[in-house]
Amino acid sequence: MILVVGHHGDDHISAVVERLLDDGREVVVLDSGALARDDSLELAYHDDEPPSIVLDTTAGGIPLTQASAGWWRRLRALEPDPAVTDPSAIGFVHTETAEVFDGAIASLHLDWVNPPAADTAAHHKPLQWKIAADVGLALPRTIVTRRPDRARAFVEELGAARVVTKAFVAQPEAWRETHRLGPDDVARLDQVRFAPTILQEYVAGVDLRVTMIDGEAYAAEIDATATSLPSDMRMVLDQAEVRRAVLPDDLVAALRALMGRLGLVYGAIDLRRTVDGEYRFFEVNPAGLWRFVEQLTGLPITDAVAGALARRDAPGRRERVVA
Repeated sequence: MILVVGHHGDDHISAVVERLLDDGREVVVLDSGALARDDSLELAYHDDEPPSIVLDTTAGGIPLTQASAGWWRRLRALEPDPAVTDPSAIGFVHTETAEVFDGAIASLHLDWVNPPAADTAAHHKPLQWKIAADVGLALPRTIVTRRPDRARAFVEELGAARVVTKAFVAQPEAWRETHRLGPDDVARLDQVRFAPTILQEYVAGVDLRVTMIDGEAYAAEIDATATSLPSDMRMVLDQAEVRRAVLPDDLVAALRALMGRLGLVYGAIDLRRTVDGEYRFFEVNPAGLWRFVEQLTGLPITDAVAGALARRDAPGRRERVVA
């Protein structure tokens, strides 16, 4: 059995589950956001019996201890029952549900894509940057600061047009695209005192999205240089030229080393190739999207993710899906 931790509205999950079903695998999707409403984790412990961890859904009870492989995809925020309206009670529901969820997941002996603890740690950009430098990947000159004087000195040294700012976490409710500083940004540099701020040297060139799975690199070149926002290819994919790319062997080796040091099986890595043919590392997203790359290039990434999970599924367990 393969346990997928995510939610049913994720089109990446739907695509991978379809492949796994075609392969005759049993797949269970655990929606972390539904564990205080429609679904429940039911636990039982007794001296004479092994511990029981059951995902109770409208489709029935699913013993998660039968799973042998896991996909730690993306967590969805918990939704308490609408009848719970008191803020302190909502907080209690969150903490109690999180305790059961985290403990149950840690109790399962699964071969994960990605291991949850490694996935959580690898989401932190400062850790990524440290390990990237350790394995020989080149990074743009970067500072993180809450000191306006330090921010101004960095901007004055490089010039505002050669500095970009970006957020640590992409939040839909507080979206901030990666962009080069303009006059208004420079005028607001005093505001960095309110929260840690990334300021980074702007690297001109072509973006690369490298999807790593089990050590294999699926590389796409995203040329946004002639678009309205070359600093953030995510925002201008409809204007960019996207094609398959071939990476130098030494770069692939460094990316494998990065993944290994972070403990990741899967990761979506963002790089930029300069006009001089050098590569700069930006970040790795342990739960990054790949469907847009697959649709634009034909790279078989969904099959690769499904294959990584199937290889980790215990042999002989080819039953009916429960999801």
